[in-house]
Amino acid sequence: MPAGYYEYTVFPLEGVWDLIDKSIPATVKSNLKYTIMIRQPDFLTKELFDMFLDQTKKKKPNSFLENVRFEDIEEGLCCQMMHVGSYDDEPESFARMEKFCGENGYDRASKLHREIYISDPRRTEPSKLKTALRFSVKARR
Repeated sequence: MPAGYYEYTVFPLEGVWDLIDKSIPATVKSNLKYTIMIRQPDFLTKELFDMFLDQTKKKKPNSFLENVRFEDIEEGLCCQMMHVGSYDDEPESFARMEKFCGENGYDRASKLHREIYISDPRRTEPSKLKTALRFSVKARR
């Protein structure tokens, strides 16, 4: 067992979303690009990750495995809220988040944002989907 090992439940799927063309509104879905990830437990090291990835490539070859990577992410200061409802209604939540930030001396740092998918869309009615929305902020000077 690795040092610090504990039994854990797989963390929820996350997506980091950005715009391909910054001059096109964020509501145009064909203009979005994304990175999909799953948080890993703290005991997983780069060495263990590489070993498991090599084993997986041998057992279940898949060209997408060439793009899999293990990295640490530092997000810094963020604004986050739980969005309940359809993914199509997220712009309303982002507008509320930006208003909150503005009223409290912060500005959104970029249109890049993170979504953490708490609900399974295959098993949850769209109006009840739960998605944590997060974006980086900077304090006004």
